[in-house]
Amino acid sequence: MLYNFGGILYDNCKKRPCTRINYKLKTMKKTILLLCIVAMNYTLFGQRIDIGIKGGLNFSRLEIPDISTSPKTGYHLGAYSLFKFGKLGIQPEFIFSQQGSKVDLGHWDVKYVNIPVILKLYLAAGFNLQAGPQFGFLNKAELDGNSIEDNIKKSDVSIGLGLGWDAPIGLKLDARYNMGVTDNSDDPAYETIKSQVFQLSLGFRIFHLGKK
Repeated sequence: MLYNFGGILYDNCKKRPCTRINYKLKTMKKTILLLCIVAMNYTLFGQRIDIGIKGGLNFSRLEIPDISTSPKTGYHLGAYSLFKFGKLGIQPEFIFSQQGSKVDLGHWDVKYVNIPVILKLYLAAGFNLQAGPQFGFLNKAELDGNSIEDNIKKSDVSIGLGLGWDAPIGLKLDARYNMGVTDNSDDPAYETIKSQVFQLSLGFRIFHLGKK
C-alpha cells in the first residue's frame, strides 16, 4: 500500500521513496535514448566504430653507428579503436611493445608503451594500406640485464607503414614497418640510436557501432 507523506509516496512494505525508483527509470530512459541517437547518427552518416584487442610478433633492430647489430624477436600486445568513414579509417592504438637488438656488447632489451595513430585506406574486400605516426614512451631498457635507462631518451617517434586485412568475422591481420625518426641516444658515447621494428599482428574486434 502506498502512503502520501509530505508529497512523497512511500511503499508500506519496503519503506523506500518511489520517487527514487522513478528517477532511476527516467535516467535509464535518457541514457538509452542518447545511445540510440548516437547509433543513428553513425549509421546515417556512414560512420563506424570498432574497438578490439591485438597482439603479435616484433622483429626489431637498432641502428647504431660503428656497432654491429642484428634483429631481435619480441612481442606486442594492446588494444585499438577504428573510426571508419567510407574508404578511410583512423585507427589509434595503445600497445605494449618489447623491442631491442642483438649488439656487439650483448642483448639490448627495451620496452615501450606505443601509441600509433594510423590512417587506413581501404581498397577492396577489407584489404587496406596503412600509414601514420607512432609515439613511444620508454618503460624499461637493459643491456644484458643491466639498466641503461639513463642512457636512453624517454620518448621515441616512428613512422608506421603497412598492409592489412579486415576480415568480415572481426579478425584483423596487419604487417607493419615502424621506422624510427628520432635519435634515442642520451649518451655522448653514441652519436645516434634509431629503432627499426617490423610487426606481424592479429587483432579481434570485441565491440562494433555503425555500418559493417
